[in-house]
Amino acid sequence: MKGTQIILDHIGDREAAALMVDGRLDDFLISSDGPAPGTIYRAIAQRPMKGQGGMFLDTPDGTAFLRHIKGVSAGQPLLVQVTGFAEPGKAIPVTGKLLFKSRYAIVTPEAPGINLSRQIKDDEERIRILSAAETEQAEALGYGLILRSACAGAPDDEIAADVDTMLDLAANVMADVEGPAETLTEGDTPHLFAWREWSDPADVITDPGGFDDCGVLDALDEVRSPRVALAGGAFAYIEPTRALVAVDVNTGPDTSLAAGLKANTALARDLPRQLRLRGLGGQITLDLAPMPKKDRRGFETVVKAAFRGDSEETVLAGWTPLGHFELQRKRGRAPLPDDRT
Repeated sequence: MKGTQIILDHIGDREAAALMVDGRLDDFLISSDGPAPGTIYRAIAQRPMKGQGGMFLDTPDGTAFLRHIKGVSAGQPLLVQVTGFAEPGKAIPVTGKLLFKSRYAIVTPEAPGINLSRQIKDDEERIRILSAAETEQAEALGYGLILRSACAGAPDDEIAADVDTMLDLAANVMADVEGPAETLTEGDTPHLFAWREWSDPADVITDPGGFDDCGVLDALDEVRSPRVALAGGAFAYIEPTRALVAVDVNTGPDTSLAAGLKANTALARDLPRQLRLRGLGGQITLDLAPMPKKDRRGFETVVKAAFRGDSEETVLAGWTPLGHFELQRKRGRAPLPDDRT
């Protein structure tokens, strides 16, 4: 099926959202038992952890871990925001740099300045959006404001209302520092995240059973297999362990001199999507198919291009002495459940 579809449904009792592009599952979100990214706490600092470069915090949802703790003392209340999903048995990852995100705007209390998405290139449209946003309130508060690409073509009143709502929320939260550990705002549910981030034109389907009708459940069954089919008969295995995510690339029946490069390139182009759908992050090690060292630069170019437009922050760490390629990826998605229930 051609075109883009956003399907909002549930798997069992978990809220979920799927993005289908030309009949292929491109993105998937599902709720988890832990706090969602974006949740803001008033947390209480414990003692700094020497040698770990951070500090554990008390929150209503358990222990969190904060890096960059200069000037923070034990017992001090502070505002922090959940940045990703915690691994089982580990602390909740948080940051002290709060962001207040909505469909049209991002408020950055600690980074003043007005910025407009570079994807909006038309000068008249840029002027219209800046005028609609009424940026004077952000400047008066000393907050930063990022106007997102979804503003293009949006009605003036919707942009203004969205910006006002986010600025009011940011001002109220930033003023609520004193007190015991408390959840100040909840993170995004999958349906809310889909509305906020999947802003390109699409058919939105909210009917019960939409996942089954649109082929989402069948696509998820394929993703649950560690085996990934690649072009030309090549294939890869993506397998999470406790320490890292291992990706093994194989050329299959192709025995040509360029077989390794072709298989590795195919894997690189599809890897961001595969990681999104599986909800995988952390350390990722690619055990690539054999290819000459002279082809490494071309492979790196493909990897960089593939992750440039991805929704999750990914650091390309580079080559190891054994010839593996390593990445470090933010855990911004809940892991895919093992079955449909």
